[in-house]
Amino acid sequence: MSGIYIHIPFCKQACHYCDFHFSTSMKKKDEMVLALAKEIQLRKNEFAQETVETIYFGGGTPSVLQTADLRFLIDEVFKNYKVIENPEITIEANPDDLSKERIIELSKTPINRLSIGIQSFFEDDLKMMNRAHNSAEAKKCLEVATKYFDNISLDLIYGIPGMSDERWKKNIETALSFGIPHISSYALTVEPKTALNKLIQAGKIAEPKDEVASAHFMILVETLEANGFIHYELSNFGKPDYFSKNNSAYWLGKKYIGIGPSAHSYDGVSRSWNVANNTLYLKSIQENKLPNETEILSVVDRYNEYIMTGLRTIWGVSLDRIQAEFGQNYSDYLLKQTQKYLNDDLLFVESNILKPTKKGKFLTDGIASDLFYLNLE
Repeated sequence: MSGIYIHIPFCKQACHYCDFHFSTSMKKKDEMVLALAKEIQLRKNEFAQETVETIYFGGGTPSVLQTADLRFLIDEVFKNYKVIENPEITIEANPDDLSKERIIELSKTPINRLSIGIQSFFEDDLKMMNRAHNSAEAKKCLEVATKYFDNISLDLIYGIPGMSDERWKKNIETALSFGIPHISSYALTVEPKTALNKLIQAGKIAEPKDEVASAHFMILVETLEANGFIHYELSNFGKPDYFSKNNSAYWLGKKYIGIGPSAHSYDGVSRSWNVANNTLYLKSIQENKLPNETEILSVVDRYNEYIMTGLRTIWGVSLDRIQAEFGQNYSDYLLKQTQKYLNDDLLFVESNILKPTKKGKFLTDGIASDLFYLNLE
């Protein structure tokens, strides 16, 4: 089974923390929709032997598109690919785009999963992040969406400067009060070329603190697990049967095609990525050219990716798979590198699967990078 990701490179306004590819100019929106459809057609041979299980609209802000545009792109996927009978079709949406009328409209399409960018239920947090919605819109859209969609995920951000533990708990409790079956939650990170970085450098916003983010993460894990959520990936929590099939496929190394500017694709042996420039993307597609670069993954690349994705998930890193797929040298190297983390109770081995302990979860990315194989063959 495989997935198709469609990147919608438009947003109403730029969130201060975001470093994804998007434009706040909507002038080329219609042209872009046609180009996305054309790329879907141009790449169908890549999946001639595959069956599509998930379609995911990410961005940017996919909900800025008209419902008819989303339907059109979904139809193009069905026309050009083999798709399972009931695929998971997700759209990322912002609360300000989700009026009652829009939610009802979307519920009548093949889209069956909403991923809503709430981030916080507090007004001053939203203003600090330069979000396009307000707290009332966040609550209202969830109140309505839960009546028309069963499968809903929402995003929350923790580690926000000035956010107390109590305030963070209130954010989680508010999310839970709507009966949402999936929550994705991320620490506020400062990327180099973002407005947030400039505001911190200018002293207008305090720098996020690791110890605050760590405390918030532990509160998040404990609260959600106590409420029946499974912490199945470092930043993702789902009730049973509500894990994101799209994202789980990435972490389990399944194939996917990324459509649109800046979108990435993976076929098991290579990774490719489209140009992160709307004008260049449109020009290439109009000329029937795929505007992408491809990298063949070495054994080292594949090992490192498996370590990173495996440690972030409940599926862990199979020591048997390391031995079978990568050989004795990699197996010995991994066992040597993990020893200090096993001794410090940050990693543990169960049924020959390497996983982070509760204490080690927040440090997963740093631990994984220390387990990477760096001696290129």
